[in-house]
Amino acid sequence: MEAITARGLARDFGDTHAVAGVDLAVHPGEIYGFLGPNGAGKSTMVRMLTTLLRPTAGSATVAGHDVATEADKVRLGIGVALQDAALDPKQTGRELLDLQGRLYGLSPAERKRRVGDLLDLVDIGDAIDRYISTYSGGMKRRLDLAAALVHQPRVLFLDEPTTGLDPTSRAAVWAEVRELNQRLGMTIFLTTQYLEEADALADRVGIIAHGKLVAEGTPSDLKRSIGSDVIVARVAPADGERVVDVVRRLDAVASVEASGDEVLMSVDHGAAAISPVAVALAEAAIHVEGLTLRTPTLDDVFLHITGGRLQEEG
Repeated sequence: MEAITARGLARDFGDTHAVAGVDLAVHPGEIYGFLGPNGAGKSTMVRMLTTLLRPTAGSATVAGHDVATEADKVRLGIGVALQDAALDPKQTGRELLDLQGRLYGLSPAERKRRVGDLLDLVDIGDAIDRYISTYSGGMKRRLDLAAALVHQPRVLFLDEPTTGLDPTSRAAVWAEVRELNQRLGMTIFLTTQYLEEADALADRVGIIAHGKLVAEGTPSDLKRSIGSDVIVARVAPADGERVVDVVRRLDAVASVEASGDEVLMSVDHGAAAISPVAVALAEAAIHVEGLTLRTPTLDDVFLHITGGRLQEEG
Protein backbone atom coordinates (compact mmCIF):
# COMPACT_ATOMS: atom_id res chain seq x y z
CA MET A 1 0.00 0.00 0.00
CA GLU A 2 1.27 3.46 -0.90
CA ALA A 3 1.91 5.91 1.94
CA ILE A 4 0.14 8.72 0.06
CA THR A 5 -2.11 8.63 -3.00
CA ALA A 6 -3.99 11.37 -4.82
CA ARG A 7 -6.39 10.98 -7.73
CA GLY A 8 -7.57 14.10 -9.51
CA LEU A 9 -7.10 16.08 -6.30
CA ALA A 10 -8.25 19.67 -6.71
CA ARG A 11 -8.96 22.74 -4.61
CA ASP A 12 -10.59 25.96 -5.81
CA PHE A 13 -10.80 29.30 -4.06
CA GLY A 14 -13.57 31.05 -5.92
CA ASP A 15 -12.39 31.30 -9.53
CA THR A 16 -8.80 30.42 -8.60
CA HIS A 17 -7.70 26.82 -9.22
CA ALA A 18 -5.01 26.48 -6.54
CA VAL A 19 -4.65 22.73 -7.19
CA ALA A 20 -6.06 21.61 -10.52
CA GLY A 21 -6.37 17.81 -10.52
CA VAL A 22 -3.16 16.20 -9.21
CA ASP A 23 -2.39 12.47 -9.39
CA LEU A 24 0.51 11.11 -7.36
CA ALA A 25 1.68 8.13 -5.34
CA VAL A 26 4.32 8.31 -2.60
CA HIS A 27 5.99 5.01 -1.70
CA PRO A 28 6.48 3.91 1.93
CA GLY A 29 9.85 4.94 3.32
CA GLU A 30 10.78 7.47 0.64
CA ILE A 31 11.43 11.20 0.76
CA TYR A 32 9.18 12.79 -1.84
CA GLY A 33 10.13 16.34 -2.77
CA PHE A 34 7.26 18.55 -3.92
CA LEU A 35 8.95 21.37 -5.78
CA GLY A 36 7.47 24.58 -7.12
CA PRO A 37 7.44 28.37 -6.84
CA ASN A 38 5.36 30.36 -4.37
CA GLY A 39 1.71 30.26 -5.41
CA ALA A 40 2.06 27.03 -7.40
CA GLY A 41 -0.19 25.03 -5.04
CA LYS A 42 2.36 23.31 -2.77
CA SER A 43 0.96 24.44 0.57
CA THR A 44 -2.64 23.93 -0.55
CA MET A 45 -1.75 20.36 -1.51
CA VAL A 46 -0.22 19.74 1.93
CA ARG A 47 -3.24 21.21 3.70
CA MET A 48 -5.55 18.84 1.83
CA LEU A 49 -3.37 15.80 2.49
CA THR A 50 -3.19 16.69 6.20
CA THR A 51 -6.99 17.21 6.46
CA LEU A 52 -6.76 20.97 7.07
CA LEU A 53 -8.62 21.69 3.81
CA ARG A 54 -11.32 19.65 2.13
CA PRO A 55 -10.72 18.95 -1.57
CA THR A 56 -13.03 20.56 -4.09
CA ALA A 57 -12.73 17.44 -6.25
CA GLY A 58 -10.83 14.17 -6.43
CA SER A 59 -9.68 11.93 -3.58
CA ALA A 60 -6.61 11.18 -1.49
CA THR A 61 -5.44 8.65 1.07
CA VAL A 62 -2.68 9.08 3.63
CA ALA A 63 -1.35 6.26 5.83
CA GLY A 64 -4.11 4.06 4.41
CA HIS A 65 -7.03 6.37 5.24
CA ASP A 66 -9.20 8.71 3.18
CA VAL A 67 -8.51 12.38 3.96
CA ALA A 68 -12.17 13.37 3.55
CA THR A 69 -14.03 10.51 5.27
CA GLU A 70 -11.42 9.30 7.79
CA ALA A 71 -9.77 12.55 8.82
CA ASP A 72 -9.32 11.54 12.49
CA LYS A 73 -7.48 8.34 11.52
CA VAL A 74 -5.27 10.27 9.09
CA ARG A 75 -4.30 12.73 11.84
CA LEU A 76 -3.27 9.92 14.18
CA GLY A 77 -0.91 8.53 11.53
CA ILE A 78 0.86 11.71 10.42
CA GLY A 79 3.18 14.38 11.74
CA VAL A 80 3.01 17.90 10.35
CA ALA A 81 5.47 20.80 10.50
CA LEU A 82 4.08 23.75 8.54
CA GLN A 83 5.85 26.94 7.47
CA ASP A 84 4.75 28.88 10.55
CA ALA A 85 5.68 27.00 13.71
CA ALA A 86 2.85 27.18 16.28
CA LEU A 87 4.97 27.36 19.43
CA ASP A 88 4.06 28.95 22.77
CA PRO A 89 6.95 31.28 23.68
CA LYS A 90 6.09 31.00 27.40
CA GLN A 91 6.70 27.24 27.45
CA THR A 92 10.02 25.46 27.57
CA GLY A 93 10.80 23.04 24.79
CA ARG A 94 10.33 20.09 27.15
CA GLU A 95 6.92 21.38 28.28
CA LEU A 96 5.77 21.72 24.69
CA LEU A 97 6.83 18.18 23.76
CA ASP A 98 5.21 16.78 26.91
CA LEU A 99 1.95 18.60 26.11
CA GLN A 100 2.02 17.22 22.58
CA GLY A 101 2.36 13.71 23.99
CA ARG A 102 -0.58 14.29 26.35
CA LEU A 103 -2.74 15.45 23.45
CA TYR A 104 -2.01 12.15 21.69
CA GLY A 105 -2.92 10.16 24.81
CA LEU A 106 0.57 8.98 25.76
CA SER A 107 1.16 7.93 29.36
CA PRO A 108 3.64 9.86 31.56
CA ALA A 109 6.23 7.10 31.10
CA GLU A 110 5.72 7.07 27.32
CA ARG A 111 6.02 10.85 27.16
CA LYS A 112 9.27 10.83 29.12
CA ARG A 113 10.71 8.11 26.91
CA ARG A 114 9.64 9.86 23.70
CA VAL A 115 11.13 13.20 24.76
CA GLY A 116 14.40 11.43 25.52
CA ASP A 117 14.35 9.70 22.12
CA LEU A 118 13.64 12.99 20.36
CA LEU A 119 16.49 14.79 22.11
CA ASP A 120 18.78 12.11 20.68
CA LEU A 121 17.21 12.38 17.23
CA VAL A 122 16.69 16.14 16.84
CA ASP A 123 19.56 18.38 17.92
CA ILE A 124 18.00 20.65 20.55
CA GLY A 125 20.52 20.11 23.35
CA ASP A 126 20.31 22.04 26.62
CA ALA A 127 17.85 24.49 25.05
CA ILE A 128 15.09 21.93 25.72
CA ASP A 129 14.68 23.41 29.23
CA ARG A 130 14.78 27.06 28.13
CA TYR A 131 11.78 29.17 27.21
CA ILE A 132 10.92 28.99 23.52
CA SER A 133 11.00 32.81 23.38
CA THR A 134 14.82 32.55 23.63
CA TYR A 135 15.13 30.16 20.65
CA SER A 136 16.66 31.13 17.31
CA GLY A 137 14.71 30.56 14.10
CA GLY A 138 16.60 27.35 13.39
CA MET A 139 16.03 26.05 16.93
CA LYS A 140 12.29 26.74 16.65
CA ARG A 141 12.16 24.76 13.41
CA ARG A 142 13.91 21.82 15.06
CA LEU A 143 11.56 21.93 18.06
CA ASP A 144 8.52 22.07 15.75
CA LEU A 145 9.92 19.04 13.94
CA ALA A 146 10.34 17.20 17.24
CA ALA A 147 6.73 18.04 18.21
CA ALA A 148 5.52 16.49 14.96
CA LEU A 149 7.32 13.25 15.89
CA VAL A 150 6.16 12.72 19.48
CA HIS A 151 3.51 10.15 18.54
CA GLN A 152 5.78 8.26 16.09
CA PRO A 153 3.85 9.02 12.90
CA ARG A 154 4.00 6.84 9.80
CA VAL A 155 4.13 9.83 7.45
CA LEU A 156 5.77 13.20 8.09
CA PHE A 157 4.79 16.36 6.19
CA LEU A 158 7.36 19.16 6.07
CA ASP A 159 6.08 22.33 4.39
CA GLU A 160 9.09 24.44 3.34
CA PRO A 161 10.93 23.61 6.59
CA THR A 162 14.02 25.74 5.86
CA THR A 163 12.44 28.92 4.47
CA GLY A 164 14.12 31.93 6.05
CA LEU A 165 16.88 29.96 7.76
CA ASP A 166 20.57 30.76 7.48
CA PRO A 167 22.78 28.21 5.66
CA THR A 168 24.03 26.60 8.88
CA SER A 169 20.52 26.08 10.27
CA ARG A 170 19.33 24.82 6.89
CA ALA A 171 22.11 22.23 6.77
CA ALA A 172 21.16 21.07 10.29
CA VAL A 173 17.52 20.57 9.27
CA TRP A 174 18.67 18.63 6.18
CA ALA A 175 20.76 16.32 8.36
CA GLU A 176 17.81 15.67 10.67
CA VAL A 177 15.46 14.90 7.77
CA ARG A 178 17.95 12.34 6.42
CA GLU A 179 18.33 10.82 9.89
CA LEU A 180 14.56 10.43 10.31
CA ASN A 181 14.27 8.72 6.96
CA GLN A 182 17.29 6.45 7.29
CA ARG A 183 17.02 5.48 10.95
CA LEU A 184 13.23 5.17 11.24
CA GLY A 185 12.29 4.45 7.62
CA MET A 186 9.78 7.28 7.84
CA THR A 187 7.94 8.46 4.74
CA ILE A 188 8.53 12.19 4.29
CA PHE A 189 6.56 14.54 2.04
CA LEU A 190 8.75 17.62 1.68
CA THR A 191 7.59 20.79 -0.05
CA THR A 192 10.24 23.29 -1.04
CA GLN A 193 11.08 26.06 -3.44
CA TYR A 194 14.81 25.47 -3.00
CA LEU A 195 16.27 23.49 -5.89
CA GLU A 196 19.30 22.30 -3.97
CA GLU A 197 17.09 21.06 -1.13
CA ALA A 198 15.02 18.82 -3.38
CA ASP A 199 18.15 17.65 -5.19
CA ALA A 200 19.98 16.80 -1.96
CA LEU A 201 17.17 15.13 0.00
CA ALA A 202 14.50 13.68 -2.26
CA ASP A 203 14.37 10.14 -3.63
CA ARG A 204 11.79 11.38 -6.12
CA VAL A 205 10.60 14.85 -7.06
CA GLY A 206 7.25 16.13 -8.27
CA ILE A 207 7.30 19.55 -9.92
CA ILE A 208 4.10 21.59 -9.65
CA ALA A 209 3.28 24.70 -11.69
CA HIS A 210 -0.03 26.58 -11.80
CA GLY A 211 -1.70 23.89 -9.71
CA LYS A 212 -0.70 20.96 -11.92
CA LEU A 213 1.96 18.28 -11.62
CA VAL A 214 4.13 18.90 -14.69
CA ALA A 215 6.98 16.45 -14.08
CA GLU A 216 7.90 13.60 -11.74
CA GLY A 217 10.91 11.33 -11.27
CA THR A 218 14.23 11.01 -9.49
CA PRO A 219 16.31 14.20 -9.56
CA SER A 220 18.93 12.52 -11.73
CA ASP A 221 16.36 11.16 -14.20
CA LEU A 222 14.66 14.53 -14.53
CA LYS A 223 17.98 16.24 -15.21
CA ARG A 224 19.03 13.60 -17.73
CA SER A 225 15.72 14.05 -19.56
CA ILE A 226 16.88 17.42 -20.91
CA GLY A 227 20.39 16.34 -21.93
CA SER A 228 23.65 15.47 -20.29
CA ASP A 229 25.04 19.03 -20.42
CA VAL A 230 23.80 22.60 -20.60
CA ILE A 231 25.47 25.49 -22.44
CA VAL A 232 24.50 28.90 -21.07
CA ALA A 233 24.91 31.99 -23.25
CA ARG A 234 24.62 35.36 -21.51
CA VAL A 235 23.39 38.00 -23.93
CA ALA A 236 21.36 41.21 -23.94
CA PRO A 237 17.68 40.29 -23.30
CA ALA A 238 16.76 41.76 -26.68
CA ASP A 239 19.08 39.25 -28.40
CA GLY A 240 17.64 36.17 -26.71
CA GLU A 241 15.28 35.13 -29.50
CA ARG A 242 17.98 35.74 -32.13
CA VAL A 243 20.26 33.35 -30.28
CA VAL A 244 17.47 30.76 -30.13
CA ASP A 245 16.94 31.04 -33.90
CA VAL A 246 20.65 30.62 -34.61
CA VAL A 247 21.53 27.72 -32.30
CA ARG A 248 18.42 25.61 -32.85
CA ARG A 249 19.72 24.89 -36.37
CA LEU A 250 22.82 23.19 -34.95
CA ASP A 251 22.81 19.39 -34.84
CA ALA A 252 24.62 19.44 -31.51
CA VAL A 253 21.79 21.33 -29.75
CA ALA A 254 18.88 19.14 -28.64
CA SER A 255 16.70 21.99 -27.31
CA VAL A 256 17.00 25.66 -26.45
CA GLU A 257 15.16 28.08 -24.15
CA ALA A 258 15.56 31.82 -23.59
CA SER A 259 15.02 33.32 -20.14
CA GLY A 260 15.90 36.96 -19.54
CA ASP A 261 19.55 37.54 -20.33
CA GLU A 262 20.33 33.81 -20.53
CA VAL A 263 19.82 31.26 -23.29
CA LEU A 264 20.06 27.64 -22.18
CA MET A 265 20.97 24.94 -24.68
CA SER A 266 20.57 21.25 -23.84
CA VAL A 267 23.29 19.15 -25.49
CA ASP A 268 24.52 15.58 -25.19
CA HIS A 269 28.23 16.33 -25.46
CA GLY A 270 28.97 19.77 -24.10
CA ALA A 271 32.71 19.84 -24.76
CA ALA A 272 32.16 19.08 -28.43
CA ALA A 273 29.13 21.37 -28.80
CA ILE A 274 30.39 24.58 -27.24
CA SER A 275 32.75 25.44 -30.11
CA PRO A 276 30.09 25.21 -32.89
CA VAL A 277 27.76 27.30 -30.74
CA ALA A 278 30.40 30.00 -30.27
CA VAL A 279 31.20 30.05 -34.00
CA ALA A 280 27.51 30.26 -35.00
CA LEU A 281 26.87 33.18 -32.65
CA ALA A 282 29.97 35.01 -33.87
CA GLU A 283 28.95 34.56 -37.52
CA ALA A 284 25.51 35.97 -36.67
CA ALA A 285 27.22 39.04 -35.13
CA ILE A 286 25.54 38.47 -31.78
CA HIS A 287 27.48 39.92 -28.85
CA VAL A 288 27.87 37.25 -26.17
CA GLU A 289 28.84 38.35 -22.67
CA GLY A 290 29.61 34.82 -21.55
CA LEU A 291 29.40 31.22 -22.68
CA THR A 292 29.59 28.50 -20.03
CA LEU A 293 29.16 24.74 -19.84
CA ARG A 294 27.60 22.96 -16.86
CA THR A 295 25.46 19.98 -15.92
CA PRO A 296 21.65 20.40 -15.78
CA THR A 297 19.80 21.50 -12.63
CA LEU A 298 16.19 21.06 -11.58
CA ASP A 299 15.68 24.72 -12.51
CA ASP A 300 16.67 23.80 -16.08
CA VAL A 301 14.06 21.04 -15.97
CA PHE A 302 11.43 23.52 -14.80
CA LEU A 303 12.41 26.01 -17.52
CA HIS A 304 12.35 23.29 -20.17
CA ILE A 305 8.86 22.13 -19.17
CA THR A 306 7.15 25.43 -18.35
CA GLY A 307 9.17 28.05 -20.21
CA GLY A 308 9.81 29.97 -16.97
CA ARG A 309 12.36 29.81 -14.21
CA LEU A 310 11.37 28.42 -10.85
CA GLN A 311 12.49 31.40 -8.81
CA GLU A 312 11.14 33.92 -11.32
CA GLU A 313 7.74 32.20 -11.16
CA GLY A 314 7.77 32.83 -7.42
